[in-house]
Amino acid sequence: MFQNVFSNSGRITRTEFALTYVIYIAALFFTIILAAITRFSLFYLITMFVWFAGQVFRIIQGAKRCHDLGNSGWFQFIPFYIIIMAFVDGDPGRNRYGDNPKGNKNYYTIDEIGKREY
Repeated sequence: MFQNVFSNSGRITRTEFALTYVIYIAALFFTIILAAITRFSLFYLITMFVWFAGQVFRIIQGAKRCHDLGNSGWFQFIPFYIIIMAFVDGDPGRNRYGDNPKGNKNYYTIDEIGKREY
């Protein structure tokens, strides 16, 4: 889980996608509260940085989740598609974006003939 988080290739599960949002919201909430309490201008800059880095992080992880569903990463910009990304299970087995991150149906017997070492 959380391997190559700033690479848009591969697939992720619903759990990793949900944790991405939880981490983003928690970090943003923490920095906003810290900036509001201290009223120190550096914390406002940190909050802006956390917001921007979080947006990049969420978009990349959203693209991976779209890949798990067998779609292009651009699908995440369709309104309300996030509901599908959060609740629909990914494609079983391998699709054009890689193996299923859960490991379900990733083993293809016909492809393994002659490759086993004894």
